[in-house]
Amino acid sequence: MLDPLLTAEIGAARLDIVVADITTLDVDAIVNAAKTSLLGGGGVDGAIHRAAGPDLLKECQTLGGCPTGSAKMTKGYRLKAKHVIHAVGPVWQGGGQGEADTLSTCYSIAIDLAGSAGLRSIAFPAISTGVYRFPAGLAADIAVATVAAEIARYPRGITQVVFCCFSKESAEHHMNAFAELGLA
Repeated sequence: MLDPLLTAEIGAARLDIVVADITTLDVDAIVNAAKTSLLGGGGVDGAIHRAAGPDLLKECQTLGGCPTGSAKMTKGYRLKAKHVIHAVGPVWQGGGQGEADTLSTCYSIAIDLAGSAGLRSIAFPAISTGVYRFPAGLAADIAVATVAAEIARYPRGITQVVFCCFSKESAEHHMNAFAELGLA
């Protein structure tokens, strides 16, 4: 694992912020910022599908899609991660359409899926901040606050959460969110 830019601890769990390619991380599960079809796309979604290989698409075709605000888990295939949790974040529409709650639910369900499966480590991208245009600072605040609240539900389960940022700017938003919650 890369050296984290910032680390915090909540109970037995370690939360790290890194700038990296999420497809290269050696964790039990990586989270995919997926489209509702689960059939791949651009950005993180396309990169994960390319790195995992064609068997990921084949499995996703059997899942019947996934509604916005929810998530489904598949195998990781050619990835170092054993699993991919496909979380469908909201498209930003100005903030008045429940986008914040929907984004929070994505993180909660992903933690629940990982914890229920007995996974120990999970890595998240900045869900919805690319082509879905969710404001990056607000998205980081929601991601960190939701994960911090949810991680306590699996005190003997998940021991590492990685916020895998695609840029230094994204990492700074996550570091600010850590600071706002008193984690840094």
